[in-house]
Amino acid sequence: MSIVILGVDLGKNACSVVGVDAAGAVVIRRSMRRQTLIDYVAKLPACVVAMEACCGAHNLGRIFAAQGHEIRLMSPEYVRPYVKAQKCGPACKRDPVSGVIGV
Repeated sequence: MSIVILGVDLGKNACSVVGVDAAGAVVIRRSMRRQTLIDYVAKLPACVVAMEACCGAHNLGRIFAAQGHEIRLMSPEYVRPYVKAQKCGPACKRDPVSGVIGV
């Protein structure tokens, strides 16, 4: 299980996480609270962490960068096309990683 890109969708209480390997196969897909996410990413080897740019993403980005990860923030206008329908939960969204790897 070698995660190359970790896509994070930040929420108020929970964050959705999708991790892919070098071949683009999904390795992990789960939801976790913010502190659990920080602890989880601290245990990972250095990888690309992709998030939608917002004030929470900037704060987490600084924390993850201090741990040796490469941070990529996407503008909200580029994240919106990856939502299939209205916000109705993780089942309606495509992988947030697809915007980073160009799928």
